[in-house]
Amino acid sequence: MTESCSNASRSSSSSLNSSFHDDTEDDQTIAAILAEEESSKVDGKLSKRLSHLDSIPHTPRVIEKIPDVSEASLDHERLSERLVTYNLEEMQIEGDGNCQFRALADQLFRNPDHHKVVRKEVIKQLKHERKLYEGYVPMKYRSYLKKMKKSGEWGDHVTLQAAADRFAAKINLVTSFKETSYIEIVPNGKTPTKELWLSFWSEVHYNSLYERGDVPAQKPRKKHWLF
Repeated sequence: MTESCSNASRSSSSSLNSSFHDDTEDDQTIAAILAEEESSKVDGKLSKRLSHLDSIPHTPRVIEKIPDVSEASLDHERLSERLVTYNLEEMQIEGDGNCQFRALADQLFRNPDHHKVVRKEVIKQLKHERKLYEGYVPMKYRSYLKKMKKSGEWGDHVTLQAAADRFAAKINLVTSFKETSYIEIVPNGKTPTKELWLSFWSEVHYNSLYERGDVPAQKPRKKHWLF
């Protein structure tokens, strides 16, 4: 019995040490990636060229309704037409449930594979500044955080606001909404130090946006929403 307890204790201690080691390595990786921010700033040329667009006030909200196939098809057609009009091109982002975070990672670090870093930083922001976001979440806030921590959980307009706040970024969305083609998400109480451009196929998918012809070469992806 004593030996059994001793083995269990060693196993538990080993597990805790391993977990702590993994967290430390993860935090070190995050710190290294975040250090890239200075070299990844967007020069704002898209905002200058598209300064005539009218935006609507951004209201953080969770996903409430997924459009049916017919509605989604019309929305995608509308978005595609807008991108042509604005001379913008999408970098196709993998449709694995992490698309919002992958698109943000591409804009921040020119690498969508850093989506785990972005999600982790967004969750930290949501935890530390709870009062800023809790009123927009129609469920227990702790349950919302637990759900949003999971890889593959779709990001929403609350996580977009938290990302804008955490990274001091103005996030520009070209959308498929009928009412407006463009939404600006600005950081709370901060002057933006960078601008991020995403396309938003309403409640279905996010892609990273560039001027037409400027999309960087990318590795083959496992899955796209559009192919």
